[in-house]
Amino acid sequence: MATFGPVPDEVARLTGTDASAWIKEQFALTRSPYLSEVEVYYGMGTRRPMMLADGFDQGSTSWVFWRNAAQGEDQLRQRMIFALSQVLVVSNGSGGLLGIFPQTLGRYQEILSEHAFGNYRDLLEDVTYSVAMAEYLTYLGNQKGDSAAGRVPDENYAREILQLFTIGLVELNPDGTPRLGPDGKPIELYTNEDITGLARVFTGLASADLSLDLDGIAGRIPTITTAVTQPLPMIESRHSPKEKSFLGTTIPENTPGRQSISLALDHIMDHPNVGPFVGRQIIQRFVTSNPSPAYVERVAAAFDQGLYTLPDGALVGEGRKGDLAATIAAILFDDAAQPAAALPDDQFGKVREPVIRLVHFMRAFDTDMSSPEYVRALYDTAPINVLGQHPFRSPSVFNFYRPGYVAPGTLSGELGLHAPELQIVNASSTPGYINLLSYGAFGTQREEFASMRPVFTNFSVPFDQERARTTFVPDYTEELALVDDPAALIDHLDNLLLYGSMTADTRRLLIETMEELPHNVFASEDGREDAVAFAVTMVMSSPDYLVQR
Repeated sequence: MATFGPVPDEVARLTGTDASAWIKEQFALTRSPYLSEVEVYYGMGTRRPMMLADGFDQGSTSWVFWRNAAQGEDQLRQRMIFALSQVLVVSNGSGGLLGIFPQTLGRYQEILSEHAFGNYRDLLEDVTYSVAMAEYLTYLGNQKGDSAAGRVPDENYAREILQLFTIGLVELNPDGTPRLGPDGKPIELYTNEDITGLARVFTGLASADLSLDLDGIAGRIPTITTAVTQPLPMIESRHSPKEKSFLGTTIPENTPGRQSISLALDHIMDHPNVGPFVGRQIIQRFVTSNPSPAYVERVAAAFDQGLYTLPDGALVGEGRKGDLAATIAAILFDDAAQPAAALPDDQFGKVREPVIRLVHFMRAFDTDMSSPEYVRALYDTAPINVLGQHPFRSPSVFNFYRPGYVAPGTLSGELGLHAPELQIVNASSTPGYINLLSYGAFGTQREEFASMRPVFTNFSVPFDQERARTTFVPDYTEELALVDDPAALIDHLDNLLLYGSMTADTRRLLIETMEELPHNVFASEDGREDAVAFAVTMVMSSPDYLVQR
């Protein structure tokens, strides 16, 4: 639950040790870099025919993600980064600064990394001042209202910071269930007047250095690439001097801009909804799509108190509301997440996200992901006929799927169960995943590496043929030793990929299928590797694997 997939060496190292020690070690590990690596990619290409679209580096934020997710030792941090990126959503799937200058998103990735085990209030502040969020939710350069000109402050961020990032739409009980009014209906939290008042807070964040005016832009590119990595300055002349009333509080008129933002974030964080609202979504990203109200309440309590006691008695957290280290510890160590409680409950668990499945493959079979830029198949996995999901490339601020999604026409839907990931499971994404998995499982990159040469040549980037040939290619050494014994191979893959949870029916069907392969398949080394790849693809496409229990 806490990694992109365990690797055999780590399993061996951790066997017989203490889980409390493991999570404390994860908290202390050096952070895998993001922005600095994005900047390395940005500096590699020397040809820039489109000036603003430096083609080669446009995928750099994705490449750094794939590398860190697959090979970073700080696995829990990487999972938190990915989880937080689906709560505090920005996307580089369009143009503007996010699409043109990869440092914009690289800095945002760094912010999520810095605060992954920090405090949610501090994270909200850095996100608010980030160029990435300001560009994505259109408050970059947001100005105070002008009644004569008919101008009002942009309300986009004010709306989403409440609805999506902190408190939701309705009042919640401590266990995350909606509070009901006298009419038996959920109690709405705010009106458009609250949004209007809060929108005034987020005015004045602007920088002349971020202009994309094409006149003379070639000489300003170094200035822009630096500016997108810095917190936005507050320009007081553009900040609304009016009082700002929202959620039962009022920030007095003429309060300076930075102070207004600080007061607003403090007030939002004080709201009792934040703990259950944020906590439930993080539970969904790590453990189960339908956490019980009691589970949510315990996690929200850790979020609110900023403390959690590990099984070994050690305290996690700084005792301040919003502590994310305490929150993730509470999620992973809760009794509800342990096998004794989880496995007998057929409504417990989650559909594995496509990105997590793919990275799990990379890790399980020790694929070399130090240079993801050599793998064209990983450049864009967002199309619905591929994975329907690509890191930091959500189709909207509402993420790839909604936390409350109930899939129509399914057994889980008939039971009213939430299944967020099923929102992108359909007749296109299902074979799309299998095709991309097969591309990796069968080591297709070994045969197609030369197709990447023109991409590198076009941007005057040196092409390393050996790196291209070996990137995203699995190491099947252990599996090849078992390929002549289908039962032993399937049992090995069960332990490696499903942690021994494969059902008897699935095991029987897989063994029978392997036994039906023509005998001449096993006569050559290539044929034996293909047989292993076939088994891996079948296991990782099975319902037993697709649902994390």
